[in-house]
Amino acid sequence: MNRLIIKGGRLIDPAAKIDGLYNVYVMGGRIASVKKAESDTSEAGPGVEVVDATGLTVVPGFIDAHAHLREPGFEYKEDIRTGTRAASAGGYTAVMCMANTRPVNDNESVARYILKKAEGAAARVYPVGAVSIGLKGERLTEMAELKAAGCVAVSDDGMPVVNGALMRRALEYSKITGMPVISHAEEPGLVGSGVMNEGAVATRLGLRGVPNAAEDAMVARDIRLAELAGGRLHIAHVSTRGAVEIIRDAKARGLNVTAEATPHHLALTDEAVMGYDTSAKMNPPLRSREDVEALREGLRDGTIDCIATDHAPHSSIEKDIEFDKAANGIIGLETAFSVIYGLVEEEAISLHQALYAMSANPARAFSLEGGKLTVGSPADIAILDLCAKWKVEPSKLRSKSRNTPWAGKELKGVVVKTILAGNVVFSRE
Repeated sequence: MNRLIIKGGRLIDPAAKIDGLYNVYVMGGRIASVKKAESDTSEAGPGVEVVDATGLTVVPGFIDAHAHLREPGFEYKEDIRTGTRAASAGGYTAVMCMANTRPVNDNESVARYILKKAEGAAARVYPVGAVSIGLKGERLTEMAELKAAGCVAVSDDGMPVVNGALMRRALEYSKITGMPVISHAEEPGLVGSGVMNEGAVATRLGLRGVPNAAEDAMVARDIRLAELAGGRLHIAHVSTRGAVEIIRDAKARGLNVTAEATPHHLALTDEAVMGYDTSAKMNPPLRSREDVEALREGLRDGTIDCIATDHAPHSSIEKDIEFDKAANGIIGLETAFSVIYGLVEEEAISLHQALYAMSANPARAFSLEGGKLTVGSPADIAILDLCAKWKVEPSKLRSKSRNTPWAGKELKGVVVKTILAGNVVFSRE
């Protein structure tokens, strides 16, 4: 039975309203006790590992509600082992992986395969099943079967569910299964052949744009369907001011809706595309400064529940080509906390708000264990150095892919150690 003591660190657990110097005791993979450091005179016995966290910050391990681990089918970009190693290096102890694999995770055999491959991985892996068979938007998957196989939600992420009747049925089944339906909200007719945000930057670059209305319209539709059908709706990678306003109104009316935003949509604008930088090409696209400010306000007031990475690894084959043809997406597991901590340093959001959105709120939204460090909770912990800086060198990242807009940038806030079920799975030194 593993026994561990984390001593002398500043423990921040927003869910338990704890912020102070505490010692954390771990036994059997769970939190055994939490004691104030200055009044704790207990000593470690034989066989107990001691982690000195003096000068460091101890927080619940992060939970990523949206990542692409690419296995099965696209292992040349990422696989479950490399993806979870990247996750642990970023302080993540749990990752929800999307269904757009090959074959698609639209049946129990694929879900069980993913969980089998995840045994012994550096982070907990929670499969997200598909809404429709083959992501084709035509026939609903067997959602009860997917839940029984270990899926925690369903989503056709990467493809919108265009058929409103199908989305309605998925939300009706959500009431039965308890699994949230994650909406990839875009109206294909409005997206057209757009490759970046519609606006002045796209005009200067001569690139086709995607209007905000493409997202706003589908968010509004899915919220109306959730109101009609019931069930649990989660809006993925929110990027527009209009979507934030629609979600805020839905919550005010008491609807069972949650939402996420990514570090890149919170930190970057479409100006990052200047120079035709394909590492800044993603879906939804980076938006305007007005949209970024709306997302931050949504995070501050609780409209946006979760910060999710949308970790989307691609090889150089898909990224180092013409902007129009390049694949959408960036890697994000290893840089997410540091990027978000940059917003804390700017006073755009508070540290407690950031930690809520990266741990307790994803756990609540998807009914997962973790996200807090109270007695009996899983000993899934991240230890951070909020004063340290690091340079993002893609060749040194643990992901198989290198597609990051933060290459060469210096970021503040370093993950020193990550602990999963009481075992150290990542150590910076």
